[in-house]
Amino acid sequence: MRGFVFSDREDILAQVLTFFRQKMEVDGAVYADNVGISSDFGAKKLYLLQGTSFSDNVSEALLEIFEKEKYDFIFITSTALGREVAGIISDRMGKEIIAEIFDFNLVDSRVRTKRFAWGGKTVTEEESDCTLFTVMPGVVEATKAQEKSEVVQVKMKDSRVSLVQSIPKTSSTVDLEHANVIVSIGRGIGKKESIDLIMPLVKAVKGELAGSRPVCLDYQWLSEDRQVGLSGRKVKPKLYIALGISGQIQHIAGMRGSKAVIAINRDKAAPIFEEADYGIVGDLFQIVPALVNALQR
Repeated sequence: MRGFVFSDREDILAQVLTFFRQKMEVDGAVYADNVGISSDFGAKKLYLLQGTSFSDNVSEALLEIFEKEKYDFIFITSTALGREVAGIISDRMGKEIIAEIFDFNLVDSRVRTKRFAWGGKTVTEEESDCTLFTVMPGVVEATKAQEKSEVVQVKMKDSRVSLVQSIPKTSSTVDLEHANVIVSIGRGIGKKESIDLIMPLVKAVKGELAGSRPVCLDYQWLSEDRQVGLSGRKVKPKLYIALGISGQIQHIAGMRGSKAVIAINRDKAAPIFEEADYGIVGDLFQIVPALVNALQR
């Protein structure tokens, strides 16, 4: 069996190559100007796509590779551009697509995949003959392979799209996807000024501060890049501390992969307690200082 993995982000490509190289022989592709150590993660061939990239010319370059190399399976990472590319390839190749998978196995010549459904509230396991998939980031931690990839340079054709203007978003350097500890806040903290009372805990656990959709988008107490949830970041920290978060399914979808979850909420019926390994019912502004004092001792 042979597979092919494309990502416009080298870190996610490394994760997905690590996962699939244990199941089949894989090739990969990434932008040439984004490449650092992608050749260390197990692709037999690594295609470096050169040129200004948009979904149309990236798709054309990948389709040309697929014409020459007959792959059994195609995996495209679920980034904003990846989802566009997957849709184009699905249409051009006439292939059905299963989106957002986080597990893949071959069982009696058929494919068995898993993905979240109903806003992350449940997991759907599907068996099919599908050969085209988008893959969620964070399926496994990237590990280097013993052999380096054969690197193949690919010059992309010019896109039919031209970039008129680029306005960068103002954001911090937060990297929630790789954080070992995340302290996440919800509407239960009451007001933006309460964040100052939470920061000693963030520092004590050497974590990153994150928030729910209302905190980041509706009230804008935190920047958008700190949002955890279905429409935000998907995180898998070793420890996730939820403060004043009710635990709606949209938020749970973003943090369900956490190794351990601590929830603090004054509402004992809050759904977050169903996801928590440890729960404390009470006033977080009394509990958090006590935790900080204990940690500092």
